[in-house]
Amino acid sequence: MTDLDAVVAAAETAFEQAAEPAALEQAKAAFLGKAGTLTEALKGLGKLEPDQRRAEGARINAAKDRIEAALRARREGLAAATLDAKLHEESLDVTLPGRRRGSGSVHPVMRTWRRVEEIFRSIGFEVADGPEIETDWYNFTALNNPLNHPARSMQDTFYVEGEDAHGLPLLLRTHTSPMQVRYARTHQPPIRVIAPGRTYRVDSDATHSPMFHQVEGLWIDDGISFADLKGVYTQFLHRFFETDQLRVRFRPSFFPFTEPSAEIDMMFDSGPLRGRWLEISGSGQVHPSVMRNFGLDPEVHTGFAFGSGLDRLTMLRYGIDDLRPFFEGDLRFLRQFA
Repeated sequence: MTDLDAVVAAAETAFEQAAEPAALEQAKAAFLGKAGTLTEALKGLGKLEPDQRRAEGARINAAKDRIEAALRARREGLAAATLDAKLHEESLDVTLPGRRRGSGSVHPVMRTWRRVEEIFRSIGFEVADGPEIETDWYNFTALNNPLNHPARSMQDTFYVEGEDAHGLPLLLRTHTSPMQVRYARTHQPPIRVIAPGRTYRVDSDATHSPMFHQVEGLWIDDGISFADLKGVYTQFLHRFFETDQLRVRFRPSFFPFTEPSAEIDMMFDSGPLRGRWLEISGSGQVHPSVMRNFGLDPEVHTGFAFGSGLDRLTMLRYGIDDLRPFFEGDLRFLRQFA
């Protein structure tokens, strides 16, 4: 007869010495497996007399229950030890202050965009929006910039797959002036509209970006003159920069879509930029050819147009001398404007 107490004691010792689940399962096989000690004892019951078989079977089953209990206890112990180790590695100090979810803010260029819209809406201008992928006609030809015109070289841009109705390639707009054409062809004078938006040119340095933002303005009515342009844009600059301590000059220039044309410069009378003339916008009276492309008679209607860089306005408002940080996504830079 097998010394079952000794077998149970040996099993308990083997289970206790198993340091990991795999070793524990190997120890289990030595006692409860197909060739285990208790399994062999059960196989020997057939050689015993019925009375002996019944008594010995009861002893073996009782020993088996004790071994299985020891096995369960050790499994639970190993699982608890594994969990404790994991919790220790991933411990969380609940006494530490919680981390707040970060709050976003409006990008400085978008602040300028909204401010410009607010100022021009207050004097009766509508705000127009349109496609960033444009046709050659709206982007160039309708603005008195026909094929092979030398002024096109000033606006190198990105072309995309596809063609317009004239078989010319589509392109990313180089300015928001196409929206002046689109708006004027669907509205009747008086027309007062600005068109802010993203524009694209093959250009990149500290003051230029391949993607940038512009706002174009257009006012068409009977008798609109260059004097109206000077008054509207000068008042806009005073309100945008919140100061009367600046001077504005209109310097003769050339743009194919206006005649006469002028660059607009400004100078602060105080602050870090005091005493320096700064180019801020292009402008002029709408060219007669462009007026006809609007579907209007230049003998009846006159108007002015201007185009300003929203990024440029933002740089001057906040005293920034490099355009590139606006588009690099560096939170250390952007948090200054939160």
